[in-house]
Formats: sequence, C-alpha cells, structure tokens
Amino acid sequence: MNSPKNTFNRISEAKQKKIIESALTEFAEKGYTSANINIIAEKAGVSIGAMYKYFENKEDLYMKIIAYAVEKLNGVLGEIVTSHGNLIVKIEQIIKAIQKHTRENVYLTKLYNQMTTESHPEIVQKIVSDMEGISAQLYAAQIIEAQKKGEIRKDIDPKMFGFYLDNLFILLQFSYSCDYYKERLKMFVGEDVFEKDEAVCEELMKFIKGAFFLK
Repeated sequence: MNSPKNTFNRISEAKQKKIIESALTEFAEKGYTSANINIIAEKAGVSIGAMYKYFENKEDLYMKIIAYAVEKLNGVLGEIVTSHGNLIVKIEQIIKAIQKHTRENVYLTKLYNQMTTESHPEIVQKIVSDMEGISAQLYAAQIIEAQKKGEIRKDIDPKMFGFYLDNLFILLQFSYSCDYYKERLKMFVGEDVFEKDEAVCEELMKFIKGAFFLK
C-alpha cells in the first residue's frame, strides 16, 4: 500500500498545487489547531476520503505545507548566499528579496507568523528543526567566512549574530504581510512606508553596519 506521501506525489501537479494552496491559506489564516481539513478538501476540489489517502492526518498535511515553505525559503536564501559578493552585499540582497518575496507570497509569511503561536510541542520541535535550522546554518557559515576574510569584526559570535540577524529579517517579513505588524511599522515610520522600499532597506543596512560591522 502506498504511503500518504507517495500517494500524494502520484497525483497531477495541478491537483497537488490546488491542495497545497488551499491548505496553505487555511493554516495561515487559522493556525494549526483551528484549521479544518474538510474545508481544505472542499476548496481544493477533492473529497475528504481522497485527502486521507494522501495524508495520514492533519499534522501530516501541515508538515507537508511546512516542507513546501522550507523549499521556498531555500530557493530565496540559497541563491543569494551562494552568489558572489561579501556578507554586507548579501545581507542587502536578502532584505530586498524579503520585500519582494513577502509581497508575492503573503500566505507563506502569515503561516510563519501563525507557527510562532503554536502550542503543540512536538510540532514546534519539527518546525524549528526543519525551518530555522536552514537559516541558522547559512548565516553562521557566512559570518565565519566573512570573519576569515577580515570583512567584519572577529569578536562577533557567529551563532548569536546569526540569530539576531534572522530576527531582524523575520520582523521585516511580518511587517510586510501581517496586519498587526504592518500597522506597527506605519505607526513608527509613517503611512507611506510601503512606498519606500529603498529607504527601508537603506536605513536597515545602516543599523546592521553600525551595530555589527563597524570596528
């Protein structure tokens, strides 16, 4: 008998996409606990029986969506991190990518925001391992390499700095997609802040350079 994952992978890409998009929207808007697999099936145009052939349960489906989000994250970060240029150049590229990616993938970021409020320890552990582990390793490796090249201060702890840097990126993502954080950003910066991507990037780069890179 096929496992749920193999069964799901055997259906058409179009049907897979509809299920993923329906599930992503449901989980992003309601969170894991309140999300309803029946609604996901209905919006995807498949029967609930079929859904349970593709996935063992709601958690199995949820982790599939997390894997999809991780893949998207890998695509955005991986291309930048492996490109030429020093660490500061790459950080600026990441900021600009966040601004663009978040606008184009609002529900992915909303899902990320929902994940921060989950109350299921076993699911949270899987999420942190799958999703945050990527960023932690990438940033720490880049910081160590930049230190070896003499591009940044050598008294910075790569793991801690990677954590602080990632927190800035996460908040920026939320500020471009989640209602509360969008209003918060407008309150601090101004109503027209979302028309000033270049200014946001420039000022954030000043903060990062001043706090972490200047000797």
